[in-house]
Parts: sequence; C-alpha cells; structure tokens
Amino acid sequence: MTPKIKIVVTDLDGTLLPSQGSISKKDYDTLVSLHDKEIIRVIATGRTLYSALAVLPEDFPIDYLIFSSGAGIMQWDTKELIYSQQIEAEEVLELSKILIDHEIDFMILDPIPLNHQFWYYQTGNKNLDFDRRLALYKQFSTPVGKLEDTKRDACQILAILPNRVDWFEELKTKFTDIKIIRATSPLDHESIWMEIFPEHISKGQGCQWLCNKLQIKATESLAIGNDYNDFDLLDWGEHSFVVANAPKELRLKYQVTDSVIEDGFAKAVERILETPTTSQQATNRYL
Repeated sequence: MTPKIKIVVTDLDGTLLPSQGSISKKDYDTLVSLHDKEIIRVIATGRTLYSALAVLPEDFPIDYLIFSSGAGIMQWDTKELIYSQQIEAEEVLELSKILIDHEIDFMILDPIPLNHQFWYYQTGNKNLDFDRRLALYKQFSTPVGKLEDTKRDACQILAILPNRVDWFEELKTKFTDIKIIRATSPLDHESIWMEIFPEHISKGQGCQWLCNKLQIKATESLAIGNDYNDFDLLDWGEHSFVVANAPKELRLKYQVTDSVIEDGFAKAVERILETPTTSQQATNRYL
C-alpha cells in the first residue's frame, strides 16, 4: 500500500544541490510533479536566507523555505517571512565569553532577515575555513573590538573548528536553552561547523511548526538529507532517506537512496510514492 504523503522536505546542499554543479532535471521535474499531486514541497537548509536566495531562482518549484537550520521560515510564492527566532543579547555575551576563553573563532549572525551580516572574533590561530567564509562575506562583516561588542541579539552563533569539539559539552551543561548543531563545512567539506541556536530551533522543529500551521500530520511526511545537521529532520520525518554521499553514521541509521549526482532525491520520492517521473535523467540542469 502506497503511504499517504502530504509534505516532502529536503535538505539543499549535498542532497538536492551538488557541491560542484546544479540541481538535475529529474530532481527538478520531481518537485514539479509533487505540486501536481498537491504535496507540499519544502527545502530545509542551514544556509542563511541571503545565501539560499543566491542559489534558488525566484520561481523555483517549492512552497516553503526553512533556512538557518530552522531559525526562519519563508512562504516561497509570496516571499513572506512567517517565522523567526533569535538568541537574546545577554546570552550571546555569555556564550561569547566561553568561546573567547577557549580560543575559538566564531561569528555572531544578526537577527533574521539580515543574518548574512555578522560580527566576528578571530584568535589568530590557523583556521583556513574561517578565513574562507570571512572572505566570502567580507562586505557584511564587522570585527569584534571588545567583549561588549558581542552583547547583541543574534539569529545564531557560528563557531568554526578545524579539529577539537569535546569542550562543547561545557556549553550544553551551562546553557539549558541553546541547541548546538554539528555540520560539515560546505566550503572545505572537512571542518566542523558548530551552530548555536535557541533550544527549540532545528530543521525538525521548523518542519513541525509548519505542519501544525498547515494541519498536516508528521506521519504524512517524507524527509531527505545528507549531513549531521539533518539528524533531527530525519528523526522527525515518517519516511526518511539519506543520499549515498552521506556519512556512514547516517547511512547506517536511515534508508539510503542514490547520491546527489545520481538523482537521489527523485529516486527516494519514487520509492515512497511508487510513481516514477517520466523525464530523462539529468541532461539539462537548473540553477
């Protein structure tokens, strides 16, 4: 019996969008076909709104965009911001003190929708991935001159670590109302990005908020991801898949579809809905 699916949620980078290339025609056509079946289409990404809009055309075939790992949600057709959360200034200051004490490079992203703008603290230690992100968004960055500069409302705090992560347990025990999400750097694909949000922020929580708004049951969902920051999304989804290029830890826990460059999104949808798309595989490219 074919499951009843009313909402399909997919990660973007590494799941729908290859690191080198564009979204395949088959994946694109699958998104279009979901609309024809009256199934809600959602992208849930760790990207900021600014970064997501830079790679998604205005008429891209989705219904909602969950961005910044669930800190904001946009209704796609109207481009209306329907949900946003932030960390209050006092707590940002306390978190910053701990990061500075541990000699960690970090960025404090402004509240949504301007969370592509940020203040940054740099230790001077070698951190090529931090340098890379800083260079990419240099026009939107301001250096932290003194500790008081960190006392500001924020969408999130992003710490970039070339290696050690064990001390983050200290944050988890000290602050009960924050969530620490691990992600693999989308820039060098090796460094660890630790994203610090309010406790109730995650891709999965964003999906649940949206389902409550749309009166859709979580049991009517399909979720597809590829990285550590998709754990809560995949745990939330009733039918969850990871693409074949996901880390082994995820591939052992969830159903596996083909890789991002082999139309893994479309094939996962086909497997659950049992309705293959008729388009030829990935000769034309979108985005």
